Amino acid sequence: MVHELAAYERAPEQCHLTEEQLDAALFGPSPALYGHVAVDPAGTPVGFALWFLNFSTWAGVHGIYLEDLYVRPAARGTGAGRALLATLAAICVERGYRRLDWSMLAWNPAARFYAAIGAGQLEEWVSYRLTGPALHDLAAQATAAPAHPSA
Repeated sequence: MVHELAAYERAPEQCHLTEEQLDAALFGPSPALYGHVAVDPAGTPVGFALWFLNFSTWAGVHGIYLEDLYVRPAARGTGAGRALLATLAAICVERGYRRLDWSMLAWNPAARFYAAIGAGQLEEWVSYRLTGPALHDLAAQATAAPAHPSA
């Protein structure tokens, strides 16, 4: 379904995830990625949510960052997406996390769904990403003695 999401987001050629990589990320010795799958009454997977923990230095607590939420077209409008988000919200409440964050493409019609469940758009925040040659160029500027990882 991750590859289906990439096709939906008009970038199938950018998705190189393998089953082995996903399995290792979710079920390896120190997983840092978590997931939930929505199934229909027959038990067929119809959607998924992949997430990881973030941390608010201002609130002093973790939160959830939803990396991907996808519901197959035939299952949209059935409550599968709402159920996946409700599960993540319940995890936040149960664990004392203060927020559930995610990003989406500007053209995605899911914005209406997100607004309907009470999610607000963070207009004052702008996303940035460092990747490819720019990532490697900056990495090359790191000193020989890297900063302590918990700093």
